[in-house]
Amino acid sequence: MRFAIRLAAAAGLLAVSAVAGIAQEGGGTYRNDRHGFTLKYPAAQFIALPVATEDGRQFVSTDGKARLLAGTVANVDNRSLKSYRDFLIRETYAGADISYAPVRETWFVLSGIRKDGTLFYQRVNFLCGGRSINSWAMLFPAADKPLYQPVIEDVHRNYRAGTGNCARET
Repeated sequence: MRFAIRLAAAAGLLAVSAVAGIAQEGGGTYRNDRHGFTLKYPAAQFIALPVATEDGRQFVSTDGKARLLAGTVANVDNRSLKSYRDFLIRETYAGADISYAPVRETWFVLSGIRKDGTLFYQRVNFLCGGRSINSWAMLFPAADKPLYQPVIEDVHRNYRAGTGNCARET
């Protein structure tokens, strides 16, 4: 029993250390001027991969276990927020155990664990009257939750969906 308590305390200290580390290390900022959103991330923990499209960006953790994705898609199918959420649950997170899923008027979050043990957290914002969908997601092994949960909280706290630059073409 004492071992379990010490183990839980150590995990808690690891999480606290990770949060303190994010603040001390300074963050990188991904600013997408085309779509008007900003995402701050711990630059010492995540490396930006080469840009494939100006619609988004992908980052990989220095240990290679986690991915952070941010981008925008045009809502060419005119999906409603509910319809897009249902689509993600059915197609991207099929069979996953979703443990956190708040929904608001113009945004939602899906978070949980896939059958393969990958934890995920995805924030989706509908902008420009639903014509544009900004999203960021983080995926990582469940065993690494104490390390990456504080990163999710930090990215979430500092994410700015922006206006979507509605006057521009998506």
